Amino acid sequence: MELRQLQYLVAVVEEGGFTRAAERLHLAQPGVSAQIRQLERELGQQLLDRSGRSVTPTEVGAAVLPYARAALAAVEGVRQTAEGYAGLLRGQVAVGMVAGAAGTGPGSGSAAGEFDLAGVLADFHAEHPGVDISLTESTSERMIAALRRGELDLAVVGLAGTDPPAGVEIHLVVDVPLVAALAPADPLAADPGPLPVAALADRPLIGLPPGTGLRGALERACAEAGVRPRVAFEASAPPLLARLAARGLGVAVLPELTPDAATVLGVRTRRLVAPEPRGRVALAWPTMGPARPAARALLARLRTAFGLR
Repeated sequence: MELRQLQYLVAVVEEGGFTRAAERLHLAQPGVSAQIRQLERELGQQLLDRSGRSVTPTEVGAAVLPYARAALAAVEGVRQTAEGYAGLLRGQVAVGMVAGAAGTGPGSGSAAGEFDLAGVLADFHAEHPGVDISLTESTSERMIAALRRGELDLAVVGLAGTDPPAGVEIHLVVDVPLVAALAPADPLAADPGPLPVAALADRPLIGLPPGTGLRGALERACAEAGVRPRVAFEASAPPLLARLAARGLGVAVLPELTPDAATVLGVRTRRLVAPEPRGRVALAWPTMGPARPAARALLARLRTAFGLR
């Protein structure tokens, strides 16, 4: 059995036929067919069903396929590890980012303006052009699940509470109070002092989507205050929440703003208390650490950039 035979098998299944697989592999179709037939003879089992319009794996082939993929992934891991030690960093890194995290970087108006994920990724890619970085935005709940399944190497997630999720290592990057952003004409805006969460009862609220850390922190604070939140509008970034509040559509709950940013956005803010919800953003990765060398290198860069040990 040879690795190239496993590679051909995976390609034929993924492409649904020998011709397309041969084109993908830049090989002649008869050569691909011959190698897979040789593999079938060696195993004593038919791996592919060639009777239909497209080639599909037999029951045995479907059972063999995960092992073939694992063997190819292991070889790729060996290559990438060796290249990493040689100073030639290549490979792929899958990074997740919670909705709204892009709004906490420089120029966002957040009190956590030092958080600049995009800048770190750009600098890392410039130094290691052989590393492909995929960046996806999703909810914290989905990304934590993806980290556990190995579908993501790293993620920037929002945390609703203080306990770390199971199976995931986290380091806080941002930890700021949450505020109520109000239109200047709102009666609650007249008092600049702290605002009890209970005062949000029966008020239309503007927040991030469910599954994000900020939404979870809001819901948790309301539950502790005995208030059922009435979220009338949802948006994906804190600055947009503030703009909706400025137009009188409701009370936006978002991370603390700088005074200048509140003025530019047209809102007045009051810190929420009793309880005091906080906006927490964390860098997260699987408990055992990222598997791929490129991901480990990016994690080290991110921890350095965010002042984490």
